[in-house]
Amino acid sequence: MSDIELDVLDLKEMVLANNSFGPSDVAAIRSAITENYGHFGELRDAVNEMETDESLSPAARTKMGVCLFLLGKFKSALETLQNADGSAMALFYQARALFELSRYDEAIPVYQQAQTSGYNTDECNIRIAEAHRYAGRTEKSLEILDNIFGPAEQTSEYMYQRAATVSAVGGRLEEALALYQRAVNTDENHAGALFGLALENDRMGNDAEALKLYERAAKAFPTGIGALINLGLIYEDNNQFDRAQACYRRILESYPDHPQTNLYLKDAAATGNLLYDEEAQRRNDRLAQTLNMPVANFELSVRSRNCLQKMGIDTIGDLTRTSEAELLSSKNFGETSLVEIREMLTSKGLSLGQFAHEKKSNDPPIDTSHMSPDEQALLERPISDLNLSVRARKCMARLQLNSIGELVRKTGDEMLECKNFGVTSLNEVREKLADLGIKLRGD
Repeated sequence: MSDIELDVLDLKEMVLANNSFGPSDVAAIRSAITENYGHFGELRDAVNEMETDESLSPAARTKMGVCLFLLGKFKSALETLQNADGSAMALFYQARALFELSRYDEAIPVYQQAQTSGYNTDECNIRIAEAHRYAGRTEKSLEILDNIFGPAEQTSEYMYQRAATVSAVGGRLEEALALYQRAVNTDENHAGALFGLALENDRMGNDAEALKLYERAAKAFPTGIGALINLGLIYEDNNQFDRAQACYRRILESYPDHPQTNLYLKDAAATGNLLYDEEAQRRNDRLAQTLNMPVANFELSVRSRNCLQKMGIDTIGDLTRTSEAELLSSKNFGETSLVEIREMLTSKGLSLGQFAHEKKSNDPPIDTSHMSPDEQALLERPISDLNLSVRARKCMARLQLNSIGELVRKTGDEMLECKNFGVTSLNEVREKLADLGIKLRGD
């Protein structure tokens, strides 16, 4: 079934037709819904009708299982495909359903069965590499991708999977970005590659570019939950609450019981009638970014640098919370160093002691006497290592929290006082800390 035929034939009728069904038909359905999301309802209606037909042939059950997968109903898709015709396509989408259900190690041998049954070898290997990556075996994933040659290397899916794997390995951001971009150049509607580019731009603070890419990723089908949630959060930050709610409802069409999205939807609906000073918020965000800059990033004399290090002053924000008298009280810190610090802050529109009233003196120190060197090092790690959501990360910036140690000095109630930081984000922070075996103060 070609894309042109889909323009003149109702998608529902195409799915219900008694015809052969293969990868090209899946591509046609995805393309039709990407061009017009209204077709999603037609696909859903067709599947509902198929589910009431007890006389479906095994081949038709394969078609229904694949369509259930496209609707995001992975558990139903898996059950249907396990009772279908046993074809290579049925096996391939069984494996994909297992993957989406986070059953990565179970998915791998089923991909291999699909490969043996005649499904495209390279595509199966690419998906096997993806399963290894999600299972935490990035080196194995990269090894598999390194052994794929020929035309498969030029496909958008290969370049996307390689980019995601390189990103997971770490330390090769430029290579990952280039691969994501090549994938998008090959397929402008590749949801995964668009999301990968959007996420990296989001992390680098390129808000405008990230927004454009998230919007493109959200239009592609099937769309990942991550793209829709992050786009919804950006819309909320821009006071576009109607658009945010539309993103969350898209998720709930396929995952009606998704707890995080249900909370986000309620939050967006409840705050949709509130107006914020957008420009003031942007100024605050820019200020937070400046205050979080490490002092080590600036050209200071060795004496100044050593004195600041001994005083525990690591960021520009620390300097703005420190008075001139406090600096001069430090041994070997004289007028020359003071002038140097003043000039550096003035270039940023800041001054010593400007935020002295925010000095973090109320946070009790953490008793590290019983901690091993590894546990103490954990507290020194940057908050970015927690891989928090957009909303939670912005709150960390507003609270001027840079390290995990600074975070765990806070209580849950103190975190909730931050604007746009709710119970959902608090639970997320607690879960991330629990994974590391630590808690917020008072928990």
